[in-house]
Amino acid sequence: MRGSVETIKEKLDIQEIISGYVKLEKAGQSFKARCPFHNEKTPSFFVSPVRQSFYCFGCGAKGDIFTFVQEVEGLDFRGALKLLAEKAGVELEYQQLGESKTEREKILNVLEEATLFFEKELVGNKPALKYLASRGLSDETIKKWRIGYIPGEWRLLYSHLVSLGYNKEVIIKAGLVKLKDGGGDPYDVFRDRIIFPLSDPNGRVIAFSGRALSKDTEPKYLNSPDTILFTKSEVLYGLDKAKEQIRKKDYAVLVEGQMDLVLSHQAGVSNTVAVSGTAFTNLHLERLKHLSLRIILAFDGDSAGEKAAERASELGINLGFEVKVANLPKDRDPAEIIQKDIEEWKKILRESKPAVEFFFNKIEEKEKDSRKLGKQIEKKILPMIKIIKSSIEQSYFVSMLAKRTGIKEAILWEDLKKVKIAELVKRPNPQTVESDITKVPSLSQKEQIEERLAEIKLWRKELPKSAPEIEGFKKEEMELLNNLSSIILHEDLSQLSAELRGAEASKDSDSVLNLTHKIQKLHNKIRALEENKKVL
Repeated sequence: MRGSVETIKEKLDIQEIISGYVKLEKAGQSFKARCPFHNEKTPSFFVSPVRQSFYCFGCGAKGDIFTFVQEVEGLDFRGALKLLAEKAGVELEYQQLGESKTEREKILNVLEEATLFFEKELVGNKPALKYLASRGLSDETIKKWRIGYIPGEWRLLYSHLVSLGYNKEVIIKAGLVKLKDGGGDPYDVFRDRIIFPLSDPNGRVIAFSGRALSKDTEPKYLNSPDTILFTKSEVLYGLDKAKEQIRKKDYAVLVEGQMDLVLSHQAGVSNTVAVSGTAFTNLHLERLKHLSLRIILAFDGDSAGEKAAERASELGINLGFEVKVANLPKDRDPAEIIQKDIEEWKKILRESKPAVEFFFNKIEEKEKDSRKLGKQIEKKILPMIKIIKSSIEQSYFVSMLAKRTGIKEAILWEDLKKVKIAELVKRPNPQTVESDITKVPSLSQKEQIEERLAEIKLWRKELPKSAPEIEGFKKEEMELLNNLSSIILHEDLSQLSAELRGAEASKDSDSVLNLTHKIQKLHNKIRALEENKKVL
C-alpha cells in the first residue's frame, strides 16, 4: 500500500486538491485561505506546495493531502486513499491488504441491491408503514434515510439476490445470509424487521440494522455481522449526513438508537450521530475528532443509559474532548421526547451539563447521607476529574465540589492525588480492546501551542522576509508565547493554591506565609501578562 500512497502524492498537488474545497490566495511561495475546519474572518490556513502540506495557525490543523481529505470529508485513511486514488487514476494495491478490489466492489453492489429490495418491500407493507408513522417519521425522512422492510420469510432476500446473478459467497461475505449448522442452505439474517441502512462517510451502504416489527421477536435490534466493509465498534450511524453540520456547529450530538437518530435529524438537529448496537469506543471518537472536539451525550434516561454515558464521558475526556451530558427524563429516550415535543428536545440539549457536573448531580440526587455522598465522589467523580488535561478545569470542579458538599478543598485535592489513572483502565469495554482510555494519547493545550510555535518557525523560514505575512506570523508567535506563559503560570498557581490549602488545613503558619508570598508574585506576573496581551 505504501507504493500506492507515494504514487498518489506524486500525481496530485496539494494546492489543487485543497482549492477544490476553499479559495486559495497567493502568499509568497505559499497559499492562504480561511480555514475549512473552524470559523474565522482572517485567513490563518496556509498551504505549502514546496512541502506539500497545510497548516492552520488558528486551530492547529495540519498534514498532507491524505490528512486534509480525511478531515474535510470525515473519512478514515482507507476512505481518503480510495477517493484520492480515483482522482489520481491510480489502481490501488488491494492484494497487500489480503482482499481484492473486485470482491469489495461486488459486496458494495450487493448491499446496494439489498437496500433497493428493502425499500420496495416497505412500500407494500401496511403494518411496517403504520409502525413508522406511529413513531412520527415523515415520508420524506423515510426516503432520505432509505428505511426499508423485509418480511418474515426465510430466504426471500437470498433468492432475490441469486436471481440477479450474485453468488452465495458474495452474499455471505456481505453479511446478508447465514448458513445452517453443518453448512446447510443459506437463510436471511434479517426477517420481519424494519431495516436501517448503515453507510460509510461517503454515503455508500456497508451494513444494516434491523428493528423487529413484532414485539415477541428477539433481539429487538439486530446488526449485520462484521465484514471487510463494516466494523460495529467503528461505524457511527448518520455520520455521512451529519459531518458538515458537526463541523459547522462545532459539536456533535450522540444518541444510542436508530430511531433516536432519524427523528433528531427530522427535528432539525442535523449534527446528530448514533452508535449502532454496540458500546461507545475510542474508534467512534476517532471518527469525530476530525470534525469537532465537542460532544453532547444524549443517551436514554435509565440506569443503562447513565452507565453508558459515564463510560463514554471517560473516553471523551481522556482524548481531549469537551464532553457534556444531556439530562433526559427518567425512562424516556430521545425518540419519545422528540415525537411529543421537538422544543423540549432542543431545550434538553441546550441545558446539557459538563460530564463531571452531570454525574455529581445524579449522585447528589440519590445520596442524602453526607458520608455516602463523599464515598461516591471518591469512587466516581474524582477519577473523572483526574483525567482532565487542564489544571484550571480540575481546579474549577474541585472548587465546585467543595462549595456544594462542604468538604474542604484541601481534602479533595489530597484524595485526587491518590487517584491512579490505571484504575480506570481496569474497567474494560467488552466490545473492543481498543477502548482502553490510555490507548490513544491526546495533546494537551500546552503541547499544541508548542507544536504551533515549531510550525511557525518552519513557515517563516520558507517565506521571503519581505512577504506581508511575516509580520502576521511574528504577532501570532508573540500571542502563542504569551498564551504558553499564561498556561504555565496558571498551572503553577493551581499547584501552589493546593499546597496553601493543605498548609492552612494543617495550621503550618510558616508555610502559609511563604506560599502566600509566592502566590502573590504569580498573580502579579499574570496581571502583567494580561496587560501585555491587551497591547498586542
